[in-house]
Amino acid sequence: MTTPKNDFLHSLWDLFCSLKLTMFLMISLAVISIIGTIIPQGIPTQEYLAQISPVKIMLYKALGFFDMYHSWWFILLLYLLTVNLVACSIKRLPHIWKIITQPVTVMDGALEKSLSNLVTIKNSDEPEAVKDQVVAFLKTEFADPIVTEADGAWNLFAQKTPLCRLSVYFVHLSVIIIFIGALTGSLFGFKGFVNIPEGESASKVMSRSGKEIDLGFSLRLEQFTVAHYPSGAPKEFKSILTVLENGKPVPDYTNARVIVNDPLTYKGITFYQSSYGNAGNYFFTVSDLDGKNPSSLTVAGQSSVNLPDGSTLHVLEATNDVSQFEKGVSGPAAQVELHAPNGKTESFVVYAKHTELNIQHAQQHGAGPVIHYKGAEQRMYTGLQVAKDPGVEIVWLGCFLMVIGIFAAFFMSHRRIWVRIKDGSVTVGGNASKNQGAFQHTFEELVDRLKTDISKEKK
Repeated sequence: MTTPKNDFLHSLWDLFCSLKLTMFLMISLAVISIIGTIIPQGIPTQEYLAQISPVKIMLYKALGFFDMYHSWWFILLLYLLTVNLVACSIKRLPHIWKIITQPVTVMDGALEKSLSNLVTIKNSDEPEAVKDQVVAFLKTEFADPIVTEADGAWNLFAQKTPLCRLSVYFVHLSVIIIFIGALTGSLFGFKGFVNIPEGESASKVMSRSGKEIDLGFSLRLEQFTVAHYPSGAPKEFKSILTVLENGKPVPDYTNARVIVNDPLTYKGITFYQSSYGNAGNYFFTVSDLDGKNPSSLTVAGQSSVNLPDGSTLHVLEATNDVSQFEKGVSGPAAQVELHAPNGKTESFVVYAKHTELNIQHAQQHGAGPVIHYKGAEQRMYTGLQVAKDPGVEIVWLGCFLMVIGIFAAFFMSHRRIWVRIKDGSVTVGGNASKNQGAFQHTFEELVDRLKTDISKEKK
């Protein structure tokens, strides 16, 4: 008599062994991955937040869409899929393992009826002599057979690549190992960024979630250089870095070069060249439209300053010669971003030599403050993406096993041949675990060669 508890456990076990659950979890993970590709991960930029409503921002934060791959529900889906794969393997593996390790070596009546490939060859020679001929033939043409005498008949059994039946479990295992590697990287690794001005060092980085992470060592920017195309677009930017342990340079990591697609790795932490900019000061003057009430203004690097009218000024980019970007003008210029008190944001260029253009811009936009660019103190900084993933080797192992499993699943099959010698006839049967059409052709060729071989021996 079954109890409700046993019924519940049995139903739960059947659920986790269900292929429908596997498909549901796989489709869910695929859809969620698409969401994670569309929605920026980490700390969202102000530009992105300005494009969506406050309600969506609250909803995305509540659901963890900005750090989706570390959210509890995404990790829960991975756990459920892992349990599902383990349960399916436990349920089906014993039967497959028995087929591999305890094969049916005697072709009885029930087995004979189940075989789609079956041929009977008449032969009046002594059964033992025919048996020796068939043994020698199978050794040469197929595989070393197992010989059994039962019910007055000689039975031979040979098989090829029986372990390929485990290919699906290799794939299951590889997926689980990849999940373990991903979770290891998620729990014990991090991704972040850091900006380092020339001549300075940094020992901490900022994670995507805004958490400060101590590296355990320091990284100093010795020099930053950037090369440009004739059009002015950046061609290559390069950082010369030195790793410091207890304030002293590490010999093999002194003046190490980091460029795009050529990162620096130290103690499992990899630094990728990502961005750059001026860490020095930008100098401006601000006045009324008629030139009255002038005041000097200094913007430090990537920071912002408040203007007399309550707006906020931020420097996006600066150049010593604007002529490479604009025709008809020359000299230093800066592209700035102005955040008005009413929330309106505007991006425009202010010039050092063409003050009339600065006044014209102010007139066109409500007679606001006139901003003149006076130059900059050049001091470059490098922006580095920082990543630590201790699970990457585990993931590679899972990928290697997956390649083996998929290759075996698609290109290999378990092929079996049974032979029964009795009453002047040789009955040959065979089957394959997959690709029956190709095996049928192979089986027919094998039987034709066996007929020829037996006939030659008879002569």
